[in-house]
Amino acid sequence: MKKISIKCLMVSVMALVLGASTVYAGGAVVITEPATGATVSNPVKVCMAVDGVEVQPAKKGVNPGKGHHHLLIDVDLPTDLSKGIGKDANHVHMGDGSTCKELKLSAGKHVIHTLFANGKHVPFNPAITSTVIVTVK
Repeated sequence: MKKISIKCLMVSVMALVLGASTVYAGGAVVITEPATGATVSNPVKVCMAVDGVEVQPAKKGVNPGKGHHHLLIDVDLPTDLSKGIGKDANHVHMGDGSTCKELKLSAGKHVIHTLFANGKHVPFNPAITSTVIVTVK
């Protein structure tokens, strides 16, 4: 009987762990504006919507299933998702909890990724991301 109770306890713990992680795994972000392939003018307005996670300002800290957007412009997504996202001209933080940002980009083709991260700017794993490619005239 004791072996059955331990097995039941282990199964229950695993179910809780896996159930908690689905909050992150089920999250999605979509860039709603601009559309991929669009030709746009400055300033370029980039807007995002989320599903399965909640947008909140970074100052509210690290909370399960909650975070904020980052825009990565003309750079690849990080390979190490355990590290915070840097901040420079190609890594735009939206830690205020906003869902739209106006960017001034040079003329030509640009790849814009959004990457959802927690209050310490550490991306969710697996990454919650979306990409558009636009041409600025």
